[in-house]
Amino acid sequence: MTVDAIMSRDVVTVSPDTALMEIRSLLHDRGFRHLLVAEADDTLCGVISDRDVLRALSPFLDTFSEEHRDVKTLTQPASEVMRTDPITVGPDTTIEDASQTLLDNNISSLPVVKDNVLVGIVTTKDLLEHYTNET
Repeated sequence: MTVDAIMSRDVVTVSPDTALMEIRSLLHDRGFRHLLVAEADDTLCGVISDRDVLRALSPFLDTFSEEHRDVKTLTQPASEVMRTDPITVGPDTTIEDASQTLLDNNISSLPVVKDNVLVGIVTTKDLLEHYTNET
């Protein structure tokens, strides 16, 4: 079986200039752990995880010690925080190979790209659901 059978096709993306405030809201409101950063033509240019956002934001946000410079961290664009050159797979990649790629690289999501265009995402959750339903 291939990634094409289990990947999420309805991928939410943000542009490289999207502010961290919006990214943080999307991650929280939609329950995502990753957001893909893409150009208008669906060319993938990066990945932002919830951990990347936490590292970029001031730890003083929403505290009594918050200052203007702490709030300003929310205006950083995705391009300053995203991981560039993400590891990707094609829709014809086997599920076993995708699983091994996640393990080998200590990551939890793989953008799925075909002909340089983003077509989906496969996550550890997708793979666990596949393996659980297989039995």
